[in-house]
Amino acid sequence: MSKARVSIFGDENETATLDVASFAPKAEPDRKAPPAEQVKAISQAANFKSREPTQAKAPSKPAKRAPRQYRTGRNVQLSVKALSETVDAFYQITDKQGWVLGYTLQRAIEALQRELKRPQ
Repeated sequence: MSKARVSIFGDENETATLDVASFAPKAEPDRKAPPAEQVKAISQAANFKSREPTQAKAPSKPAKRAPRQYRTGRNVQLSVKALSETVDAFYQITDKQGWVLGYTLQRAIEALQRELKRPQ
């Protein structure tokens, strides 16, 4: 087998001459390799971070709100950045009144428009 690399821009005939017979799975494990227990002990002593999956830890995020799925005819998404206190107050008003989020927003816009129309 030659050590020259095959060009990716070469003719298709060149790939036919590429010998891949030497690529095969190992017949038996490497006898020179240290035992897995010894490797694990050395890696733990050296504070090596394992790539093995660990047990799931308790979620550190705040509890998620229950999903809200209503069929209201509202079909336009509005995404805004807000303070967590503002979002919490918005959800608190919605829950207290028994409204859906879209209706709470609609009422808030209407109230703001009335307030802005008032002479100062």
